Amino acid sequence: MDITVRSGRVEEEAADAVVVMHCEGEPRLTGGASALDARLNGRLAALLKSGEFTGTPNQVSIVHVAPGEGVRAKRVVLVGLGKRKEVSLEKLRQATATAAKASRAVGAVSFAMPVQDHAELLTGLPAASRLHDIAQALVESAILGLYEFTVYHTERKDEAKAIRRMTVLVSDSNALAQVQQGAEQGQIVGEATTYVRDLCNHPANVVTPTYIANEAKKVARERGVRCTVLDRPQMEKLGMGAILGVAQGSHEPPKFVILEYRGGPRGERPVVLVGKTITFDSGGISLKPADNMEQMKADMTGGAAVLAAIRAATRLRLPLNLVAVIPATENMPGGHAIRPGDVLRSLSGKTIEVINTDAEGRLILADGLTYAQRFKPAALVDIATLTGACVVALGNHAIGVLGNNEPLIGELKDAGERCGERVWQLPLWEEYYEQIKSDVADVKNTGGRPGGTITAAAFLSKFAGDAVWAHLDIASTDWSERERAYIPKGATGVGARLLIQFLCNRADGTRPATRSR
Repeated sequence: MDITVRSGRVEEEAADAVVVMHCEGEPRLTGGASALDARLNGRLAALLKSGEFTGTPNQVSIVHVAPGEGVRAKRVVLVGLGKRKEVSLEKLRQATATAAKASRAVGAVSFAMPVQDHAELLTGLPAASRLHDIAQALVESAILGLYEFTVYHTERKDEAKAIRRMTVLVSDSNALAQVQQGAEQGQIVGEATTYVRDLCNHPANVVTPTYIANEAKKVARERGVRCTVLDRPQMEKLGMGAILGVAQGSHEPPKFVILEYRGGPRGERPVVLVGKTITFDSGGISLKPADNMEQMKADMTGGAAVLAAIRAATRLRLPLNLVAVIPATENMPGGHAIRPGDVLRSLSGKTIEVINTDAEGRLILADGLTYAQRFKPAALVDIATLTGACVVALGNHAIGVLGNNEPLIGELKDAGERCGERVWQLPLWEEYYEQIKSDVADVKNTGGRPGGTITAAAFLSKFAGDAVWAHLDIASTDWSERERAYIPKGATGVGARLLIQFLCNRADGTRPATRSR
């Protein structure tokens, strides 16, 4: 989809659809909606008066424009924002995605939105960046809402229904540069998220560890970053026994990918991101139930999010140094697969007793976190679809966060509030470490069902060394069973927006980030 930003008024825009919004319970139209209504002889106001349109969140009414009515667009899409006092960037994202999908559903191939109508509703945002943030939210959510994964469909009756152009209208030309920058950032972040969705929606017979390594090489070529891919012999030489243990049961060779982006001063310590990349997780010998096992093609969401984040950082030209570490393998049963009771020697030298082969993500992260310390990180963040316990604890609306540094955890919380991928902190008290003590090795890979998300993080902390470290568990948010405003059914692409916002906040010094209202 092409994104255009230009000076203009919504009533003069010749698009297939123009989108305007209205708050619940407000008796009068404002901004672009009022200007359109004046030319439509009160047809929008009539919707309010009749009660047909009330402005509840994501409610949509579409008015078709007749020739000669004084509005150049073919349709007006009126969408509800909810109560004025509850309007936030997140509500704006949801309303925009809903409007974009409604426009597509009636055959529009282009739509336009005014940006400045929303500035007075979001006074909690800093004035200096308000229009930037609003423009970013509009573009980002439109891209996310319009996402479809149709690569493997051989027959598509509605193939012609695609939005090809979005126009963001600016009534004050003095704000054009700020809105342009926000729209560009929204496009980069939106495309980063859809990139993750694509990687996770592709089947595991396509997206293998080798495929991930090739994607990393492609990013390196296109974006000018350094890429190193370690194959099995190199991993063996280094002593990466944890990831190699997980890889034993698969015919697909494991890959250990490192990407380095140098956007900051020479010698400045980098942020290091480590992403769990299990391209298919059968559970191994501790085999998973058959129900929903097909979703385990998305057990590489963490690695995909890290890859998308470094790709976006280069496009945004963030002035910081960044390293992505992506350990990739399948977890399969077989004659060579690791067994419960086996002991692995990790890259760190620590020995690990395997209690459950389905607790494999933490094994590959153990070697990933150890390797990451070579870069002397200013901050070390791992992200993983790690524990079903996180779903039990937090449901499907929050990312779990744990770590050894409260300021870093605070940065991630603030980034989550700002971008709409919210995180919730769980404790990491010393009592939980008792559950991962092993009788035969330095540590065991699972502490049982109680506090499963916490004990998994406790395990990871053993391999984070002295680094300032945080762990993000996205197992509760990586997959959606139903479509929501800008979240599709299937892979959600979670993590990309959070990591990018975290990096942007670090780059521009907004720690903590500004409020989202």
